[in-house]
Amino acid sequence: MNTPNTATLDAPPSLVNIAHIVYALHALGLALGAFGAASVLGSFLFGWPSIIAVILNYVKRSEARGTWLESHFDWQIRTFWWALLWALIVAAVSALLLVVIVGIATWTLGMFALGVWAIYRIARGWLRLKDRQAMPSPQAG
Repeated sequence: MNTPNTATLDAPPSLVNIAHIVYALHALGLALGAFGAASVLGSFLFGWPSIIAVILNYVKRSEARGTWLESHFDWQIRTFWWALLWALIVAAVSALLLVVIVGIATWTLGMFALGVWAIYRIARGWLRLKDRQAMPSPQAG
């Protein structure tokens, strides 16, 4: 992933704009879930804004390699796929627990927690992008 040297290389302004657009699309997906008929996480994972955002991530990812923006593209992609994985796990566990009726509670709490987590990830990333800071590497710490 990113080493300290590659995270400081400058990125073209057009690529910075793409990263802002991706965060904005993800934020729009989250907002549509919060204020619409879908759930926050459901809108984030299956709404058109986030689908477009992930496609943009993959299309522009190679252009970000070696720049401080690479960490943002990786962060955005990981946020989407980890949210989907955990949503599937919550759904599977909740389906099994429906037999004893607590599945409804685990589904509700799990999806709420994942929605809050997605909001945090998008907000944290977008704020760091605004300050032209790379995201921490998953291997750091």
